[in-house]
Amino acid sequence: MKKSYRIEVDCANCALKMEDAAKKTEGVKDAVVNFMAQKMNVEFEDGADVRSTMEKVLKNCRKVERDCEIEF
Repeated sequence: MKKSYRIEVDCANCALKMEDAAKKTEGVKDAVVNFMAQKMNVEFEDGADVRSTMEKVLKNCRKVERDCEIEF
């Protein structure tokens, strides 16, 4: 399953760090962050709980960019 989320990130470098953090999250098959569009596209692994996976993604992203926001 693929979903798109609105994000709030301050710079392109931070967006790249958020993308890497999201990709390393359990339950995420792939993730792409578009800084200019302020969007994150996430492809989930089969059987992954989308809500709890996105909570983990946000937690991991905040480790690299403390004030990031993801609307889900």
